[in-house]
Formats: sequence, structure tokens, C-alpha cells
Amino acid sequence: MSTTISSLPKHDRPRERLWARGVEALSERELLALVLRNGRQGESALDLAATLLSSFGGVSGLAAAMPEEIASVSGIGQAKAAAVVAALRLGMLNSSAQVHPEVISSAQDVARIAQLHIGTARRERLIVLVCDGRNRVRHVVRVAEGAVDRSIFPVREILNAVLRHDGRAFALAHNHPSGDPEPSLEDRAATAEIVGGARTVGLRFLDHVVVAGEYSSNSLPPIPLILYHLFQ
Repeated sequence: MSTTISSLPKHDRPRERLWARGVEALSERELLALVLRNGRQGESALDLAATLLSSFGGVSGLAAAMPEEIASVSGIGQAKAAAVVAALRLGMLNSSAQVHPEVISSAQDVARIAQLHIGTARRERLIVLVCDGRNRVRHVVRVAEGAVDRSIFPVREILNAVLRHDGRAFALAHNHPSGDPEPSLEDRAATAEIVGGARTVGLRFLDHVVVAGEYSSNSLPPIPLILYHLFQ
């Protein structure tokens, strides 16, 4: 039988432990339970948090999951899934703000930021790194996500994302979940179209990088082992 949080001694409850000992004292399961707030029939929020972490292979797997995948877990639903996705996104934004290079000066700079926002996503994901006039990253915007076997490059949406955030320059990055970094004909054609569109609206296009393969967990920030510098 599951143990409810209310039946635990107060000093063992996640919320009380956070106030008494600080957020650092809580485990991943306890932190996630606080985000979920409540569990499902017969299980506490702690039990449900453990189920989520086990189902997706830990926090990194949960962060890479689609909202609908999280919502499909029994007892989660759209509201809890939205809370989980939002909490993980805030953590990513905080981490990326700390490690963003001041200036985009190489493909490795683009790849390093891309790993934070793409990670081990199971679908192709396209992000735009919006920069100011000195090539300093101001915003990272996800503009498309597609199936494993196809990539989506909405040129108008990409340019609008840069203009909406008052960018002066931008770089692109997307992943190949297959592990093969070789750009497809679509990748090359889309890059050429985006270069032309950027010139038309007076934006500087800096780079387009494809990341693929395994990622190192022994370095901060982790860097893709395979990198294709598409715009040279």
C-alpha cells in the first residue's frame, strides 16, 4: 500500500524539508512531487514522481519528452504535464543563461548552446539563437519540432522570431536523432533560403549547425561529439 505524504512525519515531507533545510536537501523525486502537488488514486505525489522518473529515464529523459508523452502517463494529464514542462524549461533557461558565450564566434559556441536546448530529443528540433549587433546571444527560441525522419524549416517563423526579439543577427541549430550529422538536401536548401531571407530583411545570418550522436556527461557544458558546420 502506498504511503501518502500527509501520513509522513512533518520533517520527512518534501515541502517542510525544503523550508527547514533548503531546496538542496531534496531529491529529484521530492522536487518533482512538489511540482505535481498531488498523486493519483492509491498513490502519493512522491509515488507518481518516481513513476515519471522511471518511465522516462530520469530528469534528462523527462526534459526531452514531448508534453503529450508526459500527459499520457496515468494520473498526469495536461495540467500536471504543463507544470512539469514549465518547471524543466525554467531550469534550462537558468542553466543556459549561465553558460551562454558572450559572443557567438564559432560553430562550437552554437553547438554548446544547442545541446542545452535540444539535448537528447527524440525528434528533430530547430532552435534560433537571437543575437544583438555584437553577436551576443539574447534569446534562444524553439521554432519547430518534427518527426524523426523529417525536418521542418519555417523560414518566415524563423525570421519573425529574430525580429520579434529585436535581434540583429542569428544562428540556427537542429539535431539529427538518427546520430548521422550529414545534412540532408532539405537542410542545405533551407539554409540557402534562410540566408536569402535574412539579407532581404537586413539581418546577419551567422551559422547553421547540425548536432548528432552521443553527448558527454563529464564536462560542463557538455559538447556534442559529432558536429556538422553547415554554413561555411
